[in-house]
Amino acid sequence: NEIHPQRAKILSENIERMGVVNALVTNHEPAVLKAHFGEYFDRILVDAPCSGEGMFRKNEEAVKEWSPENVSMCAGRQLDILESAAGMLRPGGTMVYSTCTFAPSEDEGTINSFLAEHLEFSLVEIPQFAGMEPGNPAYLKNSCDRDTITEESRKIRNELTKTVRLWPHKLKGEGHFMACLRKEGVLTGETFSTGGVQKGFPEGECREWQEFEKQYLRKELAGQYLKFGDQLYLMPENMPSLKGLKVLRAGLHLGTIKKDRFEPSHALALSLRPEEAVLTHDLTVKEAEEYLSGQTFQAEGEKGWYLISVEGYSLGWGKL
Repeated sequence: NEIHPQRAKILSENIERMGVVNALVTNHEPAVLKAHFGEYFDRILVDAPCSGEGMFRKNEEAVKEWSPENVSMCAGRQLDILESAAGMLRPGGTMVYSTCTFAPSEDEGTINSFLAEHLEFSLVEIPQFAGMEPGNPAYLKNSCDRDTITEESRKIRNELTKTVRLWPHKLKGEGHFMACLRKEGVLTGETFSTGGVQKGFPEGECREWQEFEKQYLRKELAGQYLKFGDQLYLMPENMPSLKGLKVLRAGLHLGTIKKDRFEPSHALALSLRPEEAVLTHDLTVKEAEEYLSGQTFQAEGEKGWYLISVEGYSLGWGKL
């Protein structure tokens, strides 16, 4: 999920580029998701919006946008997001919180305040490698004393050494912070979203896709299917109901249903290995560069859809 529409679009494109077939991509505020997915997820990654101090070296715009007020605003927003995420996590589940800032109030401070209000959560120690250091409770002394110092809060602060800081002068990369939180309880059974499971239709109801699959794929893509207009998707198993959700990607986008034919999607190509397609054509690196810039190239063989690859990696479709 991503709250900003343009960034949500980029997120959806990344899911496609990585060949992920079983993801649902949404565009909502966390509080809206919480209403749909109460205690639903086994694991949650909160990649929180932050002041971006860890990206200063990489992005000059981040420096221009920085201010003490923005740091405070981000810290408040992070707590709101964690509040929603906590309600979406099942008992026994794990939640990882991460930022790309050095600001203590957004790192140790946010986790400290969250734990003070959620005693059902505890920090899990993260294995540390070269360039990683424990979070530092001492950073909170002057920057973000949001809670009265009690024995309980002192205990929570001492636990902050289980969080991790990544320093750009000590490893290859930028500056980051992360914390791993576990919700008390035991993961058991299945859970369902408020709207239940999304209903699809069986493969037999889509003749054009069936014909394409039989002719061009060595891999059977079994499951339930979903149509948005003329666009066909293969849904992840037990995908939650999409009613009331703004969805950018609902599983694997298979392609477009046209009159008496099926046109495969780029997402389908990137989800396949060359050996899973009937017709393939492997390019040299130079040829691949030309192909990716939209140029045609000479080839001979059986007419139809070919999975184009370079050095064994799928790039997209070509039609001979």
